Amino acid sequence: MAKEAQKHRWRFFSASGFEQIRLDRGEDLLALDQLDQKLWVALACPIDTLEFDHKTLELIDLDKDGRIRAPELISALKWTGSLLKTPDTLLKGSPTLPLAAIDAGSDEGKRLLASAKQILKNLGKKDKTEITIDDTTDTAKIFAETKFNGDGIVPVSSTDERDLQKAIEEIIGIMGAEKDRCGKDGINQEKLDKFFVEAEAFAAWWDAAEKDAANVRPLGEGTAAAAEAFRAVKAKIDDYFTRGKLVAFDERAGAPLNRDPAEYAALASRLLRENLDEVAAFPLSKIEANKPLPLGEGLNPAWSAAMKKLQGEVIAPLLGERTALASGEWDAISTKFAAFEAWHAAKLGAPVEPLGLPRIRAMLDGDYKGKISALIARDKALEPEANAIASVDKLIRFHRDLYRLVNNFVSFRDFYARKKATFQAGTLYLDGRSCDLCIKVADAAAHATLATLSGICIAYCDVQRKGTSEKMTIAAAFTGGDSDALMIGRNGVFYDRKGNDWDATIIKIIEHPISVRQAFWMPYKRIGKLVGQQIERFAASRDKEVNDKTTANVADTSEVVEAGAPDDKSASNFDIAKFAGVFAAIGLALGAIGGALATVGSGLVSLRWWQIPLVMLGVMLLVSGPSMLIAYLKLRRRNIGPMLDAAGWAVNARAKINIPFGASLTQVAKLPADAERSFDDPFEDKKRTWVSYVVLIGLIAGGIHLWRSGRLAAWLDAARTPAPADSAAPPASGAPAASGAPK
Repeated sequence: MAKEAQKHRWRFFSASGFEQIRLDRGEDLLALDQLDQKLWVALACPIDTLEFDHKTLELIDLDKDGRIRAPELISALKWTGSLLKTPDTLLKGSPTLPLAAIDAGSDEGKRLLASAKQILKNLGKKDKTEITIDDTTDTAKIFAETKFNGDGIVPVSSTDERDLQKAIEEIIGIMGAEKDRCGKDGINQEKLDKFFVEAEAFAAWWDAAEKDAANVRPLGEGTAAAAEAFRAVKAKIDDYFTRGKLVAFDERAGAPLNRDPAEYAALASRLLRENLDEVAAFPLSKIEANKPLPLGEGLNPAWSAAMKKLQGEVIAPLLGERTALASGEWDAISTKFAAFEAWHAAKLGAPVEPLGLPRIRAMLDGDYKGKISALIARDKALEPEANAIASVDKLIRFHRDLYRLVNNFVSFRDFYARKKATFQAGTLYLDGRSCDLCIKVADAAAHATLATLSGICIAYCDVQRKGTSEKMTIAAAFTGGDSDALMIGRNGVFYDRKGNDWDATIIKIIEHPISVRQAFWMPYKRIGKLVGQQIERFAASRDKEVNDKTTANVADTSEVVEAGAPDDKSASNFDIAKFAGVFAAIGLALGAIGGALATVGSGLVSLRWWQIPLVMLGVMLLVSGPSMLIAYLKLRRRNIGPMLDAAGWAVNARAKINIPFGASLTQVAKLPADAERSFDDPFEDKKRTWVSYVVLIGLIAGGIHLWRSGRLAAWLDAARTPAPADSAAPPASGAPAASGAPK
């Protein structure tokens, strides 16, 4: 019984509280098909938004659907591993592949090694022991010694025969070009066959006309031009003779068929010209019963040029010179062109018509199709060699790129190691911060629907390269600082992975907590904002009320003055009772506030000095604690998965962004540690004078003295104790005593 194969031993690492597979050995890469895909961080991703070599991604994308999937990545790793002596060479990610690293133990390996050596030989590097991507990319130099490169596309340079070169040029001009491996314009067998199908159809179409030339081409070489002149006026002449027949049928039709005089009157005030559409819409000539069509005087001026052409190219050659055209003569002309019109409508081979019939027949008679097909066959014969060259290029690219792709797909090691991950498009600088987590998105609104589940504060920005038409939209994660100054319309600068700068403008924001510090101050900011709004509303309403009353009073006063009556109303505008009520209400409010402050003050002064800070701290925690707790819990749940899923990924894990890691993704502006600072600010706020400090210290000292002497407490007790309502006033001096009172 065969010994059971030993299972691969996997290793994991933790980053930001997130467990991921550790892939740092060649054997790990080749054993990925054994790893449970539930442990993969991602199972699919789009290729268009990745910061990665696009050609490599296209080679991995076997089904060409624009996405990389787990089976395709495994297939690429297996193929690459089968052609290398050791998979550990993949860990270097080098763009240079040593020839000694290729395993020639298989037939494919032998062909690939031989092809690599042939490439170097063609490039004049036969003594080199390694090959690079630059070597395999320069296909023009690789095939410099041959006119064929195995792709089945032949350019003009594939032959030295001038006639064939001209034929290939003409076919490219008619059917369009295909690019060969060297980037030259050429044609393949499909385009060649299609061209000659059209050419044969066009020649057969003309053969049919020449066999029945008397009917199809009554005017010989001039038939096509005559038919065009005939076609231009046919409908209008048919209309003229039909109207004449209607008048012959009933003379009452004459007036309306000649058009209403009101229509002419409508044109009378306009600047007229012969080609005016309204003029062309009138009959070709005055309508009368069975009247021949005049060819000179009496024609609608809008049709004079077209009728002159008809007379010169159709009427004169067929009927001779005429000053008028009868209905029967027109019918004869129409019959003459009927066969031509039918033949013309059945045209075949129209795409090749620009070459002309003589050239098309020459190409058919000269067997150009067979000669060019032979060139294509010679080119296709080199296909195995060319494919081997393509395989060398594929191997070098996989040798360079697969390890990096794996660590941005199976795990997010590059991202959590603070290297640039494949999905990171660049860095956004805005509001004194730099945001490293920026990804490309197609539609901000659609992306935001799912990305909001990430718990990350995201600002969507439209970015554009200055001086170009390049545009894109990014989603930038703000994970440091606060969101107070983030708002739609703010501008920043985005630097892509190549260092190019783009103008960035915020177009949408997803609000989420950014830091616990922001959450601490949030309740106070909200209270301040609410109070400010209420004060603004109250002030605005009072201002409006005063303006309205002033306007009304001025209007009333004006009416009284104009009437000559005294302005009694304005004299009575001041209502002492109303103002007394207002002052009483203000007094009550101040009294309530004073009482509350007195209660708080008496409570504080009853505490020991070290208890007062603890009470203040407790109050602050009572206000800010819930907000901080909620923010802390949300920050611990932040997950980049929904943000990537909304961009087309299939993230398979909860890729967490905890508080320390999030702080590293957004850098907040701060002065360098070794920076020199000058505190000489000519515009700083003015400092308080020593007199202000003396007065403040005196007030504090007086308050302490009153507190220790007990007078402050007595005043506070007196303020809280109301005076008796029915206390009798003492008798006035010298007043007589009441009856029965002692004297």
